[in-house]
Amino acid sequence: MSKTGIKNRPRARRAQRRRLSSFLLALAIIAAAVAGWWWWQGRSWRPSDSRYPVQGTVVSEGDGAVRFDIVKGLGGSFAYLEASRGAQGRDRNFTENMAEARDAGLEVGAVHIFDPCAPADSQAANFVIAVPRDRALLPPAILLETDAEFCPEAVSEAAIQSELMTLVNQIEAHAGKPVILAPTAAFERRYRVGGRIERNLWLWRNRAEPTYAGRPWTLWTANDGLRTEAAEAPLRWVVARPE
Repeated sequence: MSKTGIKNRPRARRAQRRRLSSFLLALAIIAAAVAGWWWWQGRSWRPSDSRYPVQGTVVSEGDGAVRFDIVKGLGGSFAYLEASRGAQGRDRNFTENMAEARDAGLEVGAVHIFDPCAPADSQAANFVIAVPRDRALLPPAILLETDAEFCPEAVSEAAIQSELMTLVNQIEAHAGKPVILAPTAAFERRYRVGGRIERNLWLWRNRAEPTYAGRPWTLWTANDGLRTEAAEAPLRWVVARPE
């Protein structure tokens, strides 16, 4: 082989590396553009009204002021409102939100946030104080998102299931309707409530129907970051399974 050929090898390798670097840079730019487009679309995406005609939102005091008339204008027909948390916590905006949502023509439901560290009796009493006995309310929901890992005292899975069932029964006695269980994917993986307690399910997954509970959902939080003119904070947009 000639000396010229040997000298040209490093030059060729450098050119090859430059081409590879340019290719990888182009891929990174395309990936960033796609991710940006997906993120931007996600801010305004809602499931199709034709496929899911019953849609609404879930609201807590952390969302600040919400224009429920705008929620109605977006196609919403209901609003679930966080009412109580554990044995003592209450949403300070619940009563006001309920009145304003009803004035806007929305059906209203109440949400209790389950605390695995607190006795079921105390949690049920908190819900009963926060939420009036009103037959016009939608079935109450219990949000299940916190496991017992950080409880001051150890709580077994059997105890979680027992306390949750007690809470379900007491809230149903107050509301006169079966509750809806709303486990996050992490809570469901840990405690498998979807297969152990026979109640309608409210599941969560952005943009794609959730399947993590092993059976069909009744309510689906389809976008937990919907940007609208109804509130400064993003809305959590929910749809009901078509009948």
